[in-house]
Amino acid sequence: MSRRRDPDSPYIRSTQVAPEDLLPDARDGLNRVERVILYTLSELQKERGERNVPTVMLYGRVVERIDISVDELQRVLQRMIGVR
Repeated sequence: MSRRRDPDSPYIRSTQVAPEDLLPDARDGLNRVERVILYTLSELQKERGERNVPTVMLYGRVVERIDISVDELQRVLQRMIGVR
């Protein structure tokens, strides 16, 4: 399925995450999905006055940018904090 993506936009629109979005970047090792999650988390923390962000709120905002399941978001978050 083809996707239209603005190169300057952090948004991804497709029915599933493309393989190239899962490749880690050479600069910091983050892939595009992780980068979108961290960017969205940062925005929400600023909105909430540096308070903790509920996972449900984070998922709602992330899913506006990329098509990701709840389970995949949980796996990425667990991997980022070092649980698994």
